[in-house]
This record gives sequence, structure tokens and C-alpha cells, in this order.
Amino acid sequence: MNIVEITLVALSLSMDCLAVSVSSGGTMKSLRVKDALKMAFFFGFFQSMMPVIGWLAGLSVVNYISKIDHWVAFGLLAAVGGKMVYESFEIEELNCDSNKACPFGTYTLVVLAFATSIDSLAVGITFSLVKMSIIMPVLVIGLVAFFVSLLGVRIGYAGRHFFENKMELAAGIILILLGLKILIQHLF
Repeated sequence: MNIVEITLVALSLSMDCLAVSVSSGGTMKSLRVKDALKMAFFFGFFQSMMPVIGWLAGLSVVNYISKIDHWVAFGLLAAVGGKMVYESFEIEELNCDSNKACPFGTYTLVVLAFATSIDSLAVGITFSLVKMSIIMPVLVIGLVAFFVSLLGVRIGYAGRHFFENKMELAAGIILILLGLKILIQHLF
């Protein structure tokens, strides 16, 4: 994968972060940069570490499945992309004024960051299956997730929830198309 493709993967993976950060930003009574940076850090960190875990796990099985690795990579990306397409039709609302936990608390951020980075674990497995170095993707994924989350909090604070599900839909389609590209490259 080249840098453009890695960036597209990073943008796709960050759409869950965007949806949560937009919703979270909408709960703020006043824009607190400290909270926005905290959320962006958690999301960027988890989004960059989960592919490493997936990559390491994938390296341990790559020799056993090398004849079908392109099918596995396609399946993982299609599953993650399909999940994102499905979830793009649902919008979760978070509200600090309700009895639910405020999304900027440390415990809540760990849970949210972990939940939004599961897709990155699967993509990390894919990187190992296509025998790709993990260093550049991890840096790009982490930085993109950080900035997308930071932007998401700002957009959410401004009250613009309109686009979040459409971005996740586009991200899911991009992941499915990248999976198809990997499959087609190995088949022909």
C-alpha cells in the first residue's frame, strides 16, 4: 500500500472516532480544549496501537494461511467496511446532562477508544497478511485519528451532526473497495 491508500484506510478507521467525538462535542456547554485534546489523544493512541496488536497476531498465523491470505484480508476489510456501512444508518446520542457517564471522563474515554479501535485490530491483521511494514500505517492512523477526533469535537460543539453518518458510510465503502483491490491483485 502506498501513502494515499494508507491515508484512506486511516480516514476510514477514524470515522467511528469522528462519530463519537462529534456526539461528545455536542454535549459540551462550553468548548474545553483540554477535553477535546484528551479525547483526541485517547482515540489516536488506541487507533495506532490496535493495528500493531493485530499485525503481531497476523504474523503468527501468516505462514499457515499464505495461500488464502488475500481472501482473509478481503474478508476482514469487507466485514469492517460492511459493519461501518450498517452503523452509518444509526446515530448514537451522548449527553453529559443525562445520568449516563460524560464522554470526557478517563474511564469512559478508555471504553470509547477501545470500542472505536476494534476495526483497527482487524486492519492490522490485514497488514501482516499482505506482508506490509507496520511503522508508517501506525503513525498515519494515529495522527489521522487524533486530528479527526479533535475536529469532531469542534464540529459537534458547533452543533453539526448532519454529516457524521454519511462519512461513516463513505468510510465503509472505501474499506470494502480496498479489500476488493487486494483480492483482485492476488487473483490476477
